[in-house]
This record gives sequence, structure tokens and C-alpha cells, in this order.
Amino acid sequence: MAAAVKGAQASDSPKQLSGLQLYSRFAFAGAVCCSVTHGAFTPVDVVKTRIQLDPVTYNTGMFGGFRKVVATEGAGALLTGFGPTAAGYFLQGAFKFGGYEFFKQQSINVVGYENARQNRTAVYLVSSAMAEFFADIALCPLEATRIRLVSEPTFASGLLSGFGKIVRQEGVGALYSGFGPILFKQVPYTMAKFVVYEKVAEAAYKNFFDKSTLSDAGQTGVNLGSGLIAGFAAAIVSQPADTMLSKINKTKAAPGEGTVSRLVKIGGELGLRGSYAGIGTRLVMVGGLTAGQFAIYGDIKKALGATGGVEIAK
Repeated sequence: MAAAVKGAQASDSPKQLSGLQLYSRFAFAGAVCCSVTHGAFTPVDVVKTRIQLDPVTYNTGMFGGFRKVVATEGAGALLTGFGPTAAGYFLQGAFKFGGYEFFKQQSINVVGYENARQNRTAVYLVSSAMAEFFADIALCPLEATRIRLVSEPTFASGLLSGFGKIVRQEGVGALYSGFGPILFKQVPYTMAKFVVYEKVAEAAYKNFFDKSTLSDAGQTGVNLGSGLIAGFAAAIVSQPADTMLSKINKTKAAPGEGTVSRLVKIGGELGLRGSYAGIGTRLVMVGGLTAGQFAIYGDIKKALGATGGVEIAK
């Protein structure tokens, strides 16, 4: 009788996923959360990019930048680059979140669960850095197209035409001219994003909430709050590289000019203060979208039954 009850309980419990079934769900959840949030923040990104590329003209802050763009180009200009943004971050989100979960599990397999648990910060850092490297290979061409469309509104009418025009006029290599800066920006950004999120969420559950009894809405709230703090940290860490990325993708390189020499030249022209142009706008943007990402990611994982991941937080 006891065995029958135990068997019935086991049959009623949700099936633990693993392998491709599990990581494909992580990737899909990451793709959706990144595409939705980055797409929603396209107007803020347009203003942020304009401030970085032309701080003399756009010198009245985020709200003044919004007014200036609408007054000179119309409200539709705030959605410039929406196509490459949504497509690029769909791909990037799949590799970033799916890759993070995958490399975290591989790290646990290599060093063992207890060692990973005791050194979880290092596991978070290594896993997020590896995931972001592969994510940036997918993102870079679409980010180059987005920045060109935002900086030169008459360059092309959208994603496909802009992408094709860059390839025809400058070659495939031009799509990856910003790969160095995007790594310099995105890898520290993602490392800070995941580590701070994991640490803040861990502290919240350790000191304030019991995760086992907390409602779904409460867990979403923890994800939002942890994501907001993680976004602020990630924005500050990656801001100089974000400004350089905008600059290097604005125009094509001079004949014989390499990426490294361009970066050195841009860095010298910007200086520390110039590197943080648009930081206020970017804090709003990155804090908001990171909070949204972790909230959406957590909810989609639950909806898809992606509960097979290993947790190493104390």
C-alpha cells in the first residue's frame, strides 16, 4: 500500500528535464526575455546612442534628447533600429542565458558540486563570460547594423537593407569591426549582471524570504529587484566600451586603419569623461531591461517546466 502511494506521488510530480530538452528551454526563455526588453527600450537606446555620438547637439539629458529627436525627426525616429535590435538580442539572449546555464552545469561537472558551491562566484563569472563570447558572435553583425541606422537615419530603410548595404559597400568584415569593443563591453557587462543578480537574489532568500513557500508573484518580485540592481552594476562597468562601440560603428574605417588603432584613437579622443557620456540614460535603460529580463526569464522557465537546472547558491 505504501509503495503504491509512493508510486502515485512520483507519477504526479513534474518530470525533471535534462540535456537538449532542458537547455533548449533555457535558450528560448533567454531569447524571448532579451528580445522583448531590448525591443521595448529601443527609444531609450536611440537617445542614448545620439548622446554618445553627438554630445554637443544632444546636451540636455535623456528627456531633452527625446524632445530633440521628436522635434527634428518625428516620433517614428525613436523606433530606428528596432528590427536589428529585436532580432539581434533574440539570438544573443538564447546564447547568453542558455549558455550560462550550460557552462554553469559543465563547471559543476568538472570541479564537483561542493567545490562549485564553495566557489560559486568564480563559477558564475566563468560561465557568464563563456556564454557571452558565443552570444556576441551572433549579436555583432546586427548591432553594427543597428548603430549605423541610428547614427545615419538615411543610410537604409531597415534591417535587411542596412545589413546588405554594409556588406556590399564595405565587405563582411565591416559587420565585425566592432567585435573587439562588443566583447570589451558585453563580457564584463554580463559577468557583472549574472554575479550581482545571483548574489542579491541569494541574499534576499537567505535573509527575507523563504523560496519554498514564496508565491510565484513574490519570486517574480525578487527577480525584478535583483535584476534592477544587477543592471545598474552592469551599466557602470560596461559604459566606456559601449560608448566606443557606438563610435566605431558610426563610420567605416579609413584605408589601412585597423580595429586596434581605431580603438586607441577613439579612446584618446573620448577620455574618461567622454566615455561616460549618456550614463544617466543608460542606467535607466539597462536597469529596467535587466530587471525585466530576469523576471520574464524566470516566469517562462516555470511555464515551460525548465526546472532541471542545478542551484549552487547557499
